[in-house]
Amino acid sequence: MTHLRFPGVIAMAAIVVASNILVQFLFGQWLTWGAFTYPLAFLVTDIMNRVYGTQQARRVVLVGFIVGLICSLIGTQIMGEFGPLVTVRIAIGSGLAFLVAQLADVSVFAALRGGKWWRAPLASTLIGSTLDTALFFSIAFSASLVWIEPGNDVSWAAEILPILGVGPLAPLWVSLAIADWGVKLTLALMALVPFRLITKRLLTAAA
Repeated sequence: MTHLRFPGVIAMAAIVVASNILVQFLFGQWLTWGAFTYPLAFLVTDIMNRVYGTQQARRVVLVGFIVGLICSLIGTQIMGEFGPLVTVRIAIGSGLAFLVAQLADVSVFAALRGGKWWRAPLASTLIGSTLDTALFFSIAFSASLVWIEPGNDVSWAAEILPILGVGPLAPLWVSLAIADWGVKLTLALMALVPFRLITKRLLTAAA
């Protein structure tokens, strides 16, 4: 089955690159377009895990992490209207969140591999997505972590507003995180169909 691994690596790299680009463009008030492409990384990881096993899934995650790191480093050198396109805090938050969340996804999937076909991909993606959102937004925007990059003004993210415009008061970044998390959970459910179809096809072809 080694001949099928390369497409998984390419898919992960393409998703990471696309997400790093699309995260710069807003979709509505609370989301960026990157929120819709990044969760596909969990689908790729889970397919690799089911078809090739844990070791190969971790290798694909590592490729995604390296590609993301390169994108972040490039972004820190490109100046936009308000400074670098990617700040140090965003680079650290993005890289750490991706690595921790994806590796957690791999481990949870492996632990639940023997259950019903949908249990492992659903549980691993939900746990991974939650970790990813919590780590990224807190590292990138929380006022308590300003020491990571003192020169980066993220006071805009600390503006106190109703959550998603209707809930109790909280920093803006909390609303951004909740919206992002909601998209990830929705796509985790939707991804079960392509996960089932793709894995069945690959496993049948390899039999």
